[in-house]
Amino acid sequence: SSGINAEYGEEHEEESIEGVTAPSFNHPDIIKLANGESSVSAKDITVWVDPLDATKEYTERLTQYVTVMACIAVKGVPVAGVIRKPFDDQTYWAWVGHGTSGNLASLHGSQEQEDLRVIVSLSHQGEVKDVAAKAFAPRQVTVTPAGGAGYKTIEVIKGSQDVYVHTTLIKKWDICSGDAILRALGGKQTDLRGDEINYSHELDPRNEHGLIATMHDHEKYRIALQATSKS
Repeated sequence: SSGINAEYGEEHEEESIEGVTAPSFNHPDIIKLANGESSVSAKDITVWVDPLDATKEYTERLTQYVTVMACIAVKGVPVAGVIRKPFDDQTYWAWVGHGTSGNLASLHGSQEQEDLRVIVSLSHQGEVKDVAAKAFAPRQVTVTPAGGAGYKTIEVIKGSQDVYVHTTLIKKWDICSGDAILRALGGKQTDLRGDEINYSHELDPRNEHGLIATMHDHEKYRIALQATSKS
């Protein structure tokens, strides 16, 4: 097929998710969006869709963590992302080099302060708390557990948190949209080795090397975490 490559999160395998429909991406406007006015081959475009991020939290009615996400990557590089918070009626979007949604326009992350706020997955909070406390000493570290990669990334962008850290395997449909939005706003997301994540459909959809997302001082935080994990 010469169409755009679409990758869906596991939730797409379910029989149905109330209120969620899968869009079609083989459309000239989507190709145009992916790389501005420039010509780009459809085979170089991958669209990542997560129709229900924070699935477990959704079943537990922790709906503040639930998002719906879509991301466009060109040759593995995320260029546009959308994070929708359906229960808060908020949509955040960014197109690298072209603009953002109004609710992102004034957001620049947090400013340097004495305490460092780290947001982590609910399921890994104990492990990351110990690592972060050691890595960022002597600063006081406050670790906040939360569900959903999309939610955690938005919290960093809003300045409610300084660093989003994930230390285990995570799927690319969970993190592509946040990566694109961070890039558009001057933030950064890499794996814990410092490598940018490649979102090409030709590669493994799993990111096995952890994650760190920040709006400021990315390398300072990443190097501190890396040094701690090796010690």
